[in-house]
Amino acid sequence: MKDYKLTLAILTVAIVWGTTFLSIRIAVETIPAWFVAGIRQLLASVIMFLILVYRKEFKWIGWKNLKYQIIFSILMLVIANGMTTVAEEEVTSSLTSLISACSPILVFLGSLALGLQKFSWRAFTGVMMCFSGIVFIFWDGINDLKNPDYALGILFLFIAIAGWASGTIFTKKLNLHSGNISLNLFYQFAFAGITQIIFAFLFSENYNFGNWTLRSVTAMLYLSVFGSVAAFFAFHYALTKVSPVQVSILAYINTIISIFLSWLILGEYISFKFIIAAVLIICGVFIINYNREMFKKQKMDKELTSNS
Repeated sequence: MKDYKLTLAILTVAIVWGTTFLSIRIAVETIPAWFVAGIRQLLASVIMFLILVYRKEFKWIGWKNLKYQIIFSILMLVIANGMTTVAEEEVTSSLTSLISACSPILVFLGSLALGLQKFSWRAFTGVMMCFSGIVFIFWDGINDLKNPDYALGILFLFIAIAGWASGTIFTKKLNLHSGNISLNLFYQFAFAGITQIIFAFLFSENYNFGNWTLRSVTAMLYLSVFGSVAAFFAFHYALTKVSPVQVSILAYINTIISIFLSWLILGEYISFKFIIAAVLIICGVFIINYNREMFKKQKMDKELTSNS
């Protein structure tokens, strides 16, 4: 029997997160980045709270589980999502999505270091292709790094993907399976939202609410409802079914969608070298993650049975 829930979860992550880079870029046009990130997560926590209350499932999760949720929230939401949002104040959404597509490299290297992944020359080739793609990204734009704001934005992006990879590995390493994903998400969103709102008031130079446009506010609301609640729910569900490497392979699908939308809607310039970089990174990610059995449902079912 086909796992339609898993298929829907994967499609949700691929499509919705493919639009989040575009939405973030639009949101930070008039709203300070930490406010975008903080309000996004805080609204998401309110939505999750209402869902839990309606289902009569809201409860205290215990200090041990809360600790895990806070760690995951720090890595995936405060660091990964927050730093990405801050970076997009200076970096285009297409470039942000392309650099973010490199996260499976860190997932692979981290899994290798922890013994969750075996070394292979095929995977090494994929890593080298991804690094070659990064070289193509900055081939003509290396002088742009002389701009301190732009350079800081690039640094924030690499910090973000490091946080994302760490959170992905952390979840699978501890075998964090939950009977109520919604409850865990509420605590994650609430912690991240409060933390990022505090950051917003501390680090935002100008947060004149009267300057916020409807276009930016709408993008922020989209991020809350779809980019956070729907996509993160789907992501957590997928992580309970497949390996972190298999989930992270969605990054290249997100990248294709994001680059196309950035060109179509925001009119961002996509050079030939940028396209080469995208092809190298996407192919590299695929090579790193690919094995002949990874798409076979029968094998996946056996793995799930052995892990349960």
